[in-house]
Amino acid sequence: MARRKMIYEGKAKILYEGPEPGTIVQYFKDDATAFNNQKKATLEGKGVLNNRISEFIMIGLMRAGIPTHFIRRLNMREQLVRQVEIIPLEVICRNVAAGSLCTRLGIEEGTALPRSIIEYCYKKDELGDPLVTEDHITAFNWASPQDLDDIIALTVRINDFLTGMFAAVGIQLVDFKLEFGRLYEGDMMRIVLADEISPDSCRLWDIETQEKMDKDRFRRDLGNVTEAYTEVARRLGVIKESGTVTNIEEVMK
Repeated sequence: MARRKMIYEGKAKILYEGPEPGTIVQYFKDDATAFNNQKKATLEGKGVLNNRISEFIMIGLMRAGIPTHFIRRLNMREQLVRQVEIIPLEVICRNVAAGSLCTRLGIEEGTALPRSIIEYCYKKDELGDPLVTEDHITAFNWASPQDLDDIIALTVRINDFLTGMFAAVGIQLVDFKLEFGRLYEGDMMRIVLADEISPDSCRLWDIETQEKMDKDRFRRDLGNVTEAYTEVARRLGVIKESGTVTNIEEVMK
């Protein structure tokens, strides 16, 4: 790994040049951060779990016809993905009131929203990833109106898929964060899902107990973070009852 050229290191992942032009190796770290990197820890095994869960979800989304940057998993911590031009937005889809939405609007956590709400944050760590509107996005040319139409349409489809997938295993999808990129293929460009989907980027609650099974366990000092991630992986069929990893292709049949 030391011989490879590192492109970028983020809070939870490292990106390396891929083996072929137009590819990137995405390495999942065990680092956990919260509150704009003010709270930090290392949680052994978190990167492995996120890699496998994200792989499982990306494969499912692609089979549902949703374009992503994912190519294949390389090993327990790495994925091979297509190189895309990342759009500097975090796209947040909310189904249930939680987190900053409750703080901003004075809504009780757990309140079902009248409909799913899509919000945007400008990806800028030094500014704390501020909330922005579609007018900001198009005025500053972070994305075109057509890009936004594509992003919204994909987000709605992803929400439908994830909501059903998690509900089938007794998990409520409260909200989640997505990133998108522009994939150039010759003279053609299309918007594709990038980054990852895992308990790091989703709020997941047990349907019956409302127990949190996501990164909020770290944010709120609830403990048992990797155990909760492991339970998500177990319910999805990514790992067996014994804790051993299953073959993803077998799970997706």
